[in-house]
Amino acid sequence: MIDITLTVNGEEMTGRAESRMLASDFLRDVLGLTGTHVGCEHGVCGACTIRLNGTTARSCLLFAAQLEGAEIVTVEGLGSPRKMHSIQEAFRRHHALQCGFCTPGFLMTVAEILETETLETDAEIREALSGNLCRCTGYEHIVRAVRDLVNERDGVAA
Repeated sequence: MIDITLTVNGEEMTGRAESRMLASDFLRDVLGLTGTHVGCEHGVCGACTIRLNGTTARSCLLFAAQLEGAEIVTVEGLGSPRKMHSIQEAFRRHHALQCGFCTPGFLMTVAEILETETLETDAEIREALSGNLCRCTGYEHIVRAVRDLVNERDGVAA
């Protein structure tokens, strides 16, 4: 067992993990942050996406030990039911979720792409989201939510 100290959603936390424990399991089972979902466990679906030192990462592809000293943001760090983040609000407003399993990964991805991508067309939005899989929505409502956020970011009237 190893001790891991990291900052999660602005709060310093420490937990113990076996050296082979995945970061996704550490966040969920040790730290109790169950918003990070575990889907494929191969880094394909994006459900386990977190921000690691400011960049999105698949937590199912990392060992917990790799989080030592890191700054992590999970979906719990975006907002709460009482005070939703603008991304969460856009997803709600556009019905961009159905079962919700993929939603945390999409939200974390969108948080990053809004900071790093121009996203001038819907095709660019789809490309930027291509690392996240959804089996329910057909993506159209997700793209609309992101388009709304991009327009808001860029000061474009809807």
